[in-house]
Amino acid sequence: MLKFDKVRLSSFKSFVDNVELQIELGLTGVVGPNGCGKSNLVEALRWGMGETSAKQMRGTGMEDVIFGGSASRPSRNIAEVIITLDNSDRTAPAQFNGMDELQVSRRIERDKGSSYRINGTDVRARDVQLLFADAATGARSTALVSQGRIGTIISAKPKDRRGLLEEAAGITGLHSRRHEAELRLGGAETNLERLDDILSTLQTQLAGIKKQVRQATRYRNISGHIRKAEATMFYILWEQSNTKLVGAKNKLKTADSVVSEKTSLAAQATNFQAKSAEVVPELRKKEGEAAAALQRITVDRENLEFEENRIKTEIEETAVRLTQIQADTNRENAITLDAAEAIGRLSAENERILSSIKDGGALHETVSGNLRKANLTVEQLEASITLLTEQVAHIEAQRNSSTKRIKELKQHQSRLLNRISEVSKHKHELEENNPDSAKLTSAQAALTHEQNNLMSCRNSLLKAEKARTDAESNSHSATKAVHKAQAAVTELQAEERALEKILASKNNDLFPAVIDALEVEAGYEVALGSALGDDLTSPTDEAALVHWRTLPDMLNAPALPVGAKPLSSVVLAPPALKRRLHQIGVTESDDEAAILATDLQQGQRLVSRKGGLWRWDGFTVSPEASTPTTTSLEQRSRLKELRVQLTERQLELDTTEAALRKQKKTEQVLRDTELVARASLEKSEKTIDLARESLLEAKENINAHSSQLKAIVEAEKTTNTDLNEVNSLLAIAEGEYSDFPEPLEEREKIGHLRKKLEGHRKTQIELRTQFEGLEHSAKQRDKRLEAINLEVDSWNRRKSESNHQLKELKLRKHQLNEDLTKLKAAPNEINQRLQSLLDSLSTLENRRTKAANELRSAENVLRNAEKQSRVAENSLNQAREDRVRAEGGVEQASQICTSILERLKDRLSCTPEALFELSGLNSDKELPDLEVTERKVERLHRERETMGAVNLRAEQEASELQEQITTLDSERDDLLAAIDKLRKGISELNREGRARLLSSFKNVDKHFQELFIRLFGGGHAHLALTESEDPLDAGLEIMASPPGKKLQGLSLLSGGEQALTALSLLFAVFLTNPAPICVLDEVDAPLDDANVDRFCTLLEQMSASEQTRFLIITHHRMTMARMDRLFGVTMAERGVSQLVSVDLQHAEKLRETA
Repeated sequence: MLKFDKVRLSSFKSFVDNVELQIELGLTGVVGPNGCGKSNLVEALRWGMGETSAKQMRGTGMEDVIFGGSASRPSRNIAEVIITLDNSDRTAPAQFNGMDELQVSRRIERDKGSSYRINGTDVRARDVQLLFADAATGARSTALVSQGRIGTIISAKPKDRRGLLEEAAGITGLHSRRHEAELRLGGAETNLERLDDILSTLQTQLAGIKKQVRQATRYRNISGHIRKAEATMFYILWEQSNTKLVGAKNKLKTADSVVSEKTSLAAQATNFQAKSAEVVPELRKKEGEAAAALQRITVDRENLEFEENRIKTEIEETAVRLTQIQADTNRENAITLDAAEAIGRLSAENERILSSIKDGGALHETVSGNLRKANLTVEQLEASITLLTEQVAHIEAQRNSSTKRIKELKQHQSRLLNRISEVSKHKHELEENNPDSAKLTSAQAALTHEQNNLMSCRNSLLKAEKARTDAESNSHSATKAVHKAQAAVTELQAEERALEKILASKNNDLFPAVIDALEVEAGYEVALGSALGDDLTSPTDEAALVHWRTLPDMLNAPALPVGAKPLSSVVLAPPALKRRLHQIGVTESDDEAAILATDLQQGQRLVSRKGGLWRWDGFTVSPEASTPTTTSLEQRSRLKELRVQLTERQLELDTTEAALRKQKKTEQVLRDTELVARASLEKSEKTIDLARESLLEAKENINAHSSQLKAIVEAEKTTNTDLNEVNSLLAIAEGEYSDFPEPLEEREKIGHLRKKLEGHRKTQIELRTQFEGLEHSAKQRDKRLEAINLEVDSWNRRKSESNHQLKELKLRKHQLNEDLTKLKAAPNEINQRLQSLLDSLSTLENRRTKAANELRSAENVLRNAEKQSRVAENSLNQAREDRVRAEGGVEQASQICTSILERLKDRLSCTPEALFELSGLNSDKELPDLEVTERKVERLHRERETMGAVNLRAEQEASELQEQITTLDSERDDLLAAIDKLRKGISELNREGRARLLSSFKNVDKHFQELFIRLFGGGHAHLALTESEDPLDAGLEIMASPPGKKLQGLSLLSGGEQALTALSLLFAVFLTNPAPICVLDEVDAPLDDANVDRFCTLLEQMSASEQTRFLIITHHRMTMARMDRLFGVTMAERGVSQLVSVDLQHAEKLRETA
């Protein structure tokens, strides 16, 4: 068992100075005037053991336990309580069981809350509470009996008293663990619900992502179709362009041959003209040659000008591409420069942080060392102040004790002198007044008479109770019979209403069906329904569209087969059905009907009782075939039976209800008789109580007179002896007072040390703040280093990508520069050729003008020859123009092919040779139409654009989500396993708790009965579990019978009896599960001297037989006298409590020695 050695308080409530309360074996008393702070010691003990309720500390908030200041002292910001425990027996929990001594401390600081430590190690409040709970004590332990606890037990409900049994069973800690397990179970179930919500959310997200995956797949498919369609389109364009180019070249070749042919024809015409007109042959020849040469040069000039324009266009386009490449190069260079700059900046920052870490490490060690030194200095100063304070307190306590002792002795001396005078006077009065014994005899006779009357009343009450019990049993039986009859009636009524509702729904109110007019012999309903079927639903009223018509009897009607009786013999029906029923035979069995069916005449039929039907024409209905009419007939038959049964059951119900009413009246009469008998018994009990009181009063008067006389004589002797003893003690106390001078020097030292301590504490706080700041800075630097490494990796990646892009741009720029160089060289060559053509053109124009002038002079002569020559010339010119157009077509086709190559490179990044394979075309089939292909490409582009934004990372995100869901499913399985384990653990705790609670109940009840007899000097009492069969939910009822009184509940006892009974219960719990400490706060207040004496005797016996240490706060002089040591709590300074001690055992030894 853990042993409480001492409790040290610092700034706790009114104990502003450090105070240490030694708790040793035996009885330790704490005394002092009201309001001086005695109960604060008990609250400090409870607070140190983990009390969490501010109300239990008599405050509105937990910070109220910190010293709030007084007129001469400022308030404090910190309060601390340290409980020192002896663990030499090694009974502490495993984690603390390796030490001989445990120091449990609780420290609270304003606005920061409480902190707990065990031997300097930070722990949770729950750990401290469990430590004391496992040691059978704690802040709410029954062994800590505070002011009002006795009253609380007296007024508590039985279920509230169950906590005493739980503590006796040692399951307070078990109960706490169960509560913690239930909280964990609730938390686990909450986490399971949250996990299910998260899983549901993730499943929803996964469904959405899967839609995005499908959308991304569709996007890729469309993109693939677009690429394939574009490849087809470009292939068709390329083939068409090549075809046009070949055609254009062929046209050019044809035009060249045509030009040559036309030139030859023109030459022949000229020769013919020359021959025809010898006058101007040379002129015509010259003119023709000059015109032809001029025409050729003109055509060549136009071709060169067209080529020059085309080259200029290509130069401009190439320049634009170079400009774009240069812009891209500049952008990538800027990214490279930014990356280099960022990496440099981050590297510099990294170096600065590493340098700061290096410098901060030295500063951290310096601050840490200074903080340790400051802590050591503060502790040394606190120890010095504590030592001096204890010395001063000891001296002041001795002086105060001596002063108080002298004052008390003088007061006692005065009281003893007064007492001697009063005793002498009282003795003289008692000797003169002697009580009369005649009253005693009269009272005894009266009591005997009333006892006989009481026995008669009790017998009458027992008879009345038995008669009333029998009547109640009979009433109960009658009530059950009524309920049974009511249930039967209700069941039949429900079935009747259901059948009436079903049958009513089938009836026609205007034309009632003939079935309602039928009466069928029992057992033939099925046969009737099978014979007539739906015809039974028709009415007999001829106003209905479908009805039964009444006809006269048939003459010479054929007879039914022998062995079959007519259906009319078992059915009472209207005349309209007479013909039909006479021609329907009924048999008892199906086999008989099957045999007789061959003998049926036209229109006849046979039915069996089971519902089979055999018609004359061979039509047969099996007995198993059920018809709605059959069912309706059965329902009508059942309805008739129900109404008969309902009448019988209603009659039975009326009979049982009448019997019940009669029995209730008899029961009420017997109850009234019992009440009269009980009232007579109560009246007799009151009368006998008065007789007992009269007899007791007579006896007490005689005994009191004798006892008082003896007590007066004894008191006279005792008072004289006490007076002599007080006189000697007064002399000793006056001598002791002069031996203790006032400690002025020590007080001065304490003041000096406290000022010094305040300075060092300030330094300590500053160093602690600096140390915590360095710790925070170090963590921030580590986080920044991680961020820098991530940023450097990112910039290096961007720099690498930029360098790769620059290389590609450089290659493209080089290729374009080569192309541009070639293109720029072409215009010079064209200009030279064009200049040469212009020079030749001028010369030829002059020659042609001259020849033309000469030719015009001879035109009149050579008119016919000129016509021919002109026709030939026109044909030649036309041929030449066709050749020019053919050359333009070749150039245009070449440009189209070049344009297609450029578009192909930009869009598909492939060569024309790869288009056929990329397009997936079949060489055996014709190429598709270009316009259709172009529309397909546009449609696919529109389809892709209408998809909007597409998440191309959807597949990766879906995989990540699925992985996360799998992980959460695993965590959910773990949670389910933990919940199952917790539930099993709670069940095991409940089972163990019940077993231990029942065992402790037996022990507590046993101790309670023994202690009750010891404290009351007789009587008897016991405990009972009530209100629930489960011990963990049951209440604890106290039944007591003090000497001379009957057994009754705790609330019916007098105030003193209630207090003693509650103390008996508390001590019974204590003996069942002894706690290491028992605190009793003014529990002797409601007791008289005789009961206090028995109470103190019980405490001495318990302290001698148990290892428990008792701390008792009291005002009673007798309790003080029985303590082993006393602590006094004083409040010399308003609002500030001080503790002084006196070891009474040591004082007695000193007195015996003296």
